[in-house]
Amino acid sequence: MNVYIYSSCMIKKRYIIIVSLLIFCFTLLNPIPGVSQPMKDKNEFPKVKKKNITRIIYGQASFYASKFEGRKTATGEKFKHASATAACNVLPLGTWLRVTNLKNGKSIVVKTNDRLHPKTKRIIDLSKTGAQKLGYTSQGLTRVKIEVLKGKP
Repeated sequence: MNVYIYSSCMIKKRYIIIVSLLIFCFTLLNPIPGVSQPMKDKNEFPKVKKKNITRIIYGQASFYASKFEGRKTATGEKFKHASATAACNVLPLGTWLRVTNLKNGKSIVVKTNDRLHPKTKRIIDLSKTGAQKLGYTSQGLTRVKIEVLKGKP
């Protein structure tokens, strides 16, 4: 009796696995409406090719504290909150970046001239003017998209 129950359970398990695989394959071939899928028609969503963008990075941004005004940066320049500069550990100094706030879509072009603390998890630190233009000074931190530009814009 136990052997018969065991074998019928095994048959049911195999049946469930086969049906699951068939459903999975069917959904790959016939996508569900409303779920994002790769484009089939090239004219449906035209891709914008920006020749001057070399790399895109996503991360968290903050802005400099007021106490850093007038101090030297890693490049030797004096830091000013009014300038469009940034600190970044990931990219080389002197790199031009387009930083976009993902919450509101505002963007600004800045130049890296300083480094962050090595243990920080943030990707970029903007001047206060840059943070105001992106609209996140009241929050202190925001998620951003950083586009690395080929040269001076």
